[in-house]
Amino acid sequence: MKAKKNSVLIIGGSAGIGLEIARLFSSKGNKVIITGRNKQKLEAAAAQLKNAKAIVSDFSDAEDVENLVSIIKKEHPDVNVLINNAAAANIYSVNGATENVFEKAGEEIHTNYLSVLRLTEKLLPVLKKHRNAAIVNVTSIVALVPGSLVGYSASKAALHSYTQSLRFQLEQHYPAIKVFELLPPLVNTEFSKPIGGEKGVSPKFVAEEFLEAFERDIYEVHVGFTKDLYKLSLEAPERAFEAMHPVQSRVLLN
Repeated sequence: MKAKKNSVLIIGGSAGIGLEIARLFSSKGNKVIITGRNKQKLEAAAAQLKNAKAIVSDFSDAEDVENLVSIIKKEHPDVNVLINNAAAANIYSVNGATENVFEKAGEEIHTNYLSVLRLTEKLLPVLKKHRNAAIVNVTSIVALVPGSLVGYSASKAALHSYTQSLRFQLEQHYPAIKVFELLPPLVNTEFSKPIGGEKGVSPKFVAEEFLEAFERDIYEVHVGFTKDLYKLSLEAPERAFEAMHPVQSRVLLN
C-alpha cells in the first residue's frame, strides 16, 4: 500500500498512537482527517499537522456516526484509508469484587468492537470507489493473550477476529481494499497511564512500525513485545498467558 497521495481518516486521532500515525501520514503529504470527542484537544492536534482537518465526533454514538459519514461522503469522498483507533477501557474484576461489570464490559464491547463494525460498514461504499483503499483496525497484544483488563481484552479479541473475517471476505469480492491490523504492546500514552503506561513503548515507535508494514503490505502488524508473545502463544499458550500475568505492571494495553 502506498504511503503517499492518500486521504486518511483517523478515528481517535487527537493523541497517542492516532496522532503519531496522523503526523507520519501528514509529513508524507497525505490529506489527514482526525476525529475525537474533545474539540479543544482535537483542534490543537490538527494545528500540529499539515493538510489536516479536525471533525468533532464520538464514533460510539449513532447520531455522531451518521453525521460523520455524511460529512465524509459530501466533503471528503476522496477518503481511501480508514483507521479505527479510538477505544475505551475500564479496570475491574469479574470475581464479584466489582459492581456494574455488565455495564462496564458493555461499554467496551460497544466502543471497541461494535462501533468499529458500524462505522466500517457505513464507510465501505466510499472505500469501494477507489482503486487502492485500506482499513486499519488497531487492536492490542491482549487480542492474542488476555491481560488483566478483562472486558478490554475480550473486546480487542473480538475485533481481531472480525478483522480477519473482513480481510478474507474483501479479498474475495473487493480486493482493492486491504485490511490491516495493528497490535501494539503497552504504549506510553495518557490512555494507558492507569496501568503503568510510562513503562511502555512510545506511540511514535508504534506509528513508525505500522507505516513500514503498511508500505510492505504486512497485514498483521506485531509491534515490539507483541512479536515475541505471538510466537510464544503458538508454541506454548500457557507460558504466554503466564507472561501476561506475573505482576500487575506487566498488563499490556495499546
